[in-house]
Amino acid sequence: MGLARAGAHLAIVCRDPVRAEQTVAEIRARSGSAAVEVFRADLSSQAEIRHVARELLTRCPRIDVLVNNAGVVEWSRRETVDGLEFMWAVNHLAYFQLTSLLLDRIRDSTPARIVNVASEAHRFVSSLDPDDPAPSDERFRWWRGYGRSKLANLLFTAELARRLEGSGVTANAAHPGAVATRLGTQNGWWASLLTKPLGLLFRSPEKGAETSLHLAAAPGLSGVTGRYFASCTEKLPSRLARDPGLAERLWAASSRQVGLEPS
Repeated sequence: MGLARAGAHLAIVCRDPVRAEQTVAEIRARSGSAAVEVFRADLSSQAEIRHVARELLTRCPRIDVLVNNAGVVEWSRRETVDGLEFMWAVNHLAYFQLTSLLLDRIRDSTPARIVNVASEAHRFVSSLDPDDPAPSDERFRWWRGYGRSKLANLLFTAELARRLEGSGVTANAAHPGAVATRLGTQNGWWASLLTKPLGLLFRSPEKGAETSLHLAAAPGLSGVTGRYFASCTEKLPSRLARDPGLAERLWAASSRQVGLEPS
């Protein structure tokens, strides 16, 4: 909504076509902008990510801002169609794969920005093996899996910024805070029952989007890259999130996991 009101032409990637059309109708009505397009893809599927990337490249001659915002919380272990742990696949690899496939177009659109929605949950974990980020023989703990995926968002942002240095493309990460959305409600009736009272204590979606919008559009951030922000203010991430060697290893492992040539 904020980007539409700022005059952006929006290309929104959505999984559910019915909810997508409802969202588009609301954006158009409330912002007064008709420049909103929907591209359908389930971002847990690498084949669908490749397909939607081709569609975006066909329909979008420029990509000035890419906001990676897809996320899931799974309270029990399940795997994607590609055989990957679900949170790792959606919360990290989808960011990595889609960004990689669109990166040449983003470079050609400079000055441009990439915003990765991360989380303070990256502090939940004290280690990460990029080659085996969700061991199948490990007892599943949702906060551990979610924390690893959010740590990966920050490491990916740091390494992406390093690789894009001097290109005119910036990459930054945002912590939205605890936001009252439908995140996690697919985990059963008891998850929905728990999240409703918690939602009274959480930020509104509008408030939660402020930092992402700030990173996407604030004029004063045109040269700022590789940073982590919360409440529109720069914040120091964990020591592990600032490990350049781990970030480089994650990049190579992620390339293999999504079938891209390591670079």
